[in-house]
Amino acid sequence: MRLLLLMVSLLQAALVVLPAGAVGATGFDADFMDATLRVDLFHGGNARTEWASFDRAWRQGRWAGSRTHLLDEPGIGRYLVTVSDAATDRPLFAWGYDSLFGEYRTTSGASSGVTRTYSETILVPFPRRPVRVRLTVRPRDGEPQELLATTIDPGAATIGLEPAPENLEIVDQHVTGEPATRLDLVLVGEGYRADEAAVFRADLARFTRVLLAVEPYASFTDRINVRGVLRPSQDSGIDEPSRGAWRRTAVGASFDSLGSERYVLTEDNQALRDVAAAVPYDVIVIMVNQSRYGGGGIYNTYATFTTHNQWSEYVLVHELGHAFGGLADEYYTSSVAYNDFYPRGIEPVEPNITALLDPSDLKWRDLVTPGTPVPTPWEKAEFDAMDLAYQRRRGDLNDRIAAASRGGAPTERTTQLQEEAERLSLEHARRVDAFLAASAGAGTVGAFEGAGYSSVGLYRPAVDCIMFSKGKKPFCPVCRRALEGAVRRLLE
Repeated sequence: MRLLLLMVSLLQAALVVLPAGAVGATGFDADFMDATLRVDLFHGGNARTEWASFDRAWRQGRWAGSRTHLLDEPGIGRYLVTVSDAATDRPLFAWGYDSLFGEYRTTSGASSGVTRTYSETILVPFPRRPVRVRLTVRPRDGEPQELLATTIDPGAATIGLEPAPENLEIVDQHVTGEPATRLDLVLVGEGYRADEAAVFRADLARFTRVLLAVEPYASFTDRINVRGVLRPSQDSGIDEPSRGAWRRTAVGASFDSLGSERYVLTEDNQALRDVAAAVPYDVIVIMVNQSRYGGGGIYNTYATFTTHNQWSEYVLVHELGHAFGGLADEYYTSSVAYNDFYPRGIEPVEPNITALLDPSDLKWRDLVTPGTPVPTPWEKAEFDAMDLAYQRRRGDLNDRIAAASRGGAPTERTTQLQEEAERLSLEHARRVDAFLAASAGAGTVGAFEGAGYSSVGLYRPAVDCIMFSKGKKPFCPVCRRALEGAVRRLLE
């Protein structure tokens, strides 16, 4: 009897020192709860300097990410977040991402020494015990450097528990199961007034259908959740600084981001995260109520697209390729905000472009069409002449539209110019499609020069892909495989 009482006493003592909920737990449940730790930080500097500082931590809704691939970090993203047990330094979680500041560093303003600071967020499973959170920059042309290290106690009174913003509309558009074993997308409505809520719901339904019809997402339809969240804006549409238009919106999205007229991003990160947190999510997509062509995508941060343009379906799929799959842009003739985004002589980490430093070790060599030479010849000179001529005409039209808008020209005049730009865009896209379909390299996988904003020195896997040119077209085999891998990491 004494022995039995002693055993019971020892067991009770053991239960006291174990963290709540951890009795008998293994794997994810031993270290984390089914909740999300949101860590907001400030990230600043210029092309030569970079720093990060902790802002605040929050406990939010259910953890939407994988519960098994916690350290299965694919090496994509300029920044790496690592979480370890504060007492033992045992690794618990790793997560790579890109950021708005990381893109700003490559712009002319940053190169001239202009310092900017942006808010950004990292999401990790909510820990049961104090953890050490580290942020490391992985430059393309240098050694990794730690930017931030902070200890977070999940039981601290300073962990925010504020309720969601008021007046949110939540739509379970396509929900198939538990977040832990699904790819969870949240489409955040932006630039929809309260009286445009029906437009938001219609747009959400339409673009959910579009996305789920595209491979590889179509093959995982029953393993994807799509939810919409709307916080009505005071005004319809979003800011267009170069056209002199300013609007009061829920999450602060704007054209002309980083100086590129078609680039749509938001710098109001905290407002966006507050709205998105109403549902479990792996990926945020900002769905913008606007007829003008535009969008953007930053890996593991968010994607954006405008809804009422002839290219809206293409933009959604393309930008999600960036934000979810870490895919690079494969085009190289369009103007962008960046300078030397991919340094010469450095192999890009993105899965769909290469510097081809060693042709015998091409990263997608197992997918190369048998008998295809590497590098792979194609009609590049002819394509460049055609596309660069279009880019000059497009740029001139955009300048004329901006000048007319800022100058108070009659609505009929600006509408005429906008319609001309849309016609020009469609005509050129049709010429590009026909040209690339007739290419000797069409339908093959190889290494085609011209990618990642560089005419020379970078290569893409196929003559054409939705990451290369506009239109309703498939991902090439290399991009599709990368996206399939990203989906599967969340499902297991």
